[in-house]
Amino acid sequence: MMQTFEKGAYRVRGAECAADVKAAQALRHRAFFGCDGLEQDSFDDTCLHVLIEARTGALVGCFRLMRVPEPSMIAQSYSAQFYELSALQSFNGPMLELGRFCLAPEVSDPDVVRIAWAALTRYVDDNNIKMLFGCASFAGRSPDPYLDSFAVLKARHLAPEPLQPKVKAPEVFRFVTGLCGRPDLKHGMAQMPPLLRSYLAMGGWVSDHAVIDVAMGTLHVFTALEVEAIPAARKRLLRATVA
Repeated sequence: MMQTFEKGAYRVRGAECAADVKAAQALRHRAFFGCDGLEQDSFDDTCLHVLIEARTGALVGCFRLMRVPEPSMIAQSYSAQFYELSALQSFNGPMLELGRFCLAPEVSDPDVVRIAWAALTRYVDDNNIKMLFGCASFAGRSPDPYLDSFAVLKARHLAPEPLQPKVKAPEVFRFVTGLCGRPDLKHGMAQMPPLLRSYLAMGGWVSDHAVIDVAMGTLHVFTALEVEAIPAARKRLLRATVA
């Protein structure tokens, strides 16, 4: 269960009813596809849905969480549809999959992402989570606009070899072998999705390939963050936000 968390102009709370879940699905459809509808899948039934609201009650963002109490159960996660994750079955401790993170298209306030991470910090602490993971998505199915971003990931943020996800999806971009030359670091970081930038700033790592997700019209990389690896200063900052 997600405790209601308020900070500044926003609050974060867990969905309390079917109407809350539908509101999240509607926002997801608008954020991902740019039109009205409901973006939903079979994982919605087993996830905790989290809403980020303005003080006016307007829904400005959402995400969903799936607890993986034993690493051996990671094959049941959403991400495991696209990545072969058997290497992670040796990880020691409970995991949490973060998915379908999105903001309302009209929202650009970085405080929305900050309060989401603050609420996640409390949930991680309360539930003794040892790893966060999920799929971090780039808009569109072509890697060409993001070559500097993928070059930065290749140079600085690849998974440790013993934990590296293997290829499973039929269409992938193998950026670890398909790129050469020095990336434009500033441009590469600017092109990263906000959620992925947050993961990387805390020591997160990624798969060595991106999946071309035809259904969602995106490219995504498997992304993980080992809680013990978060720098101490960053942990203090996150927990100060929660306080």
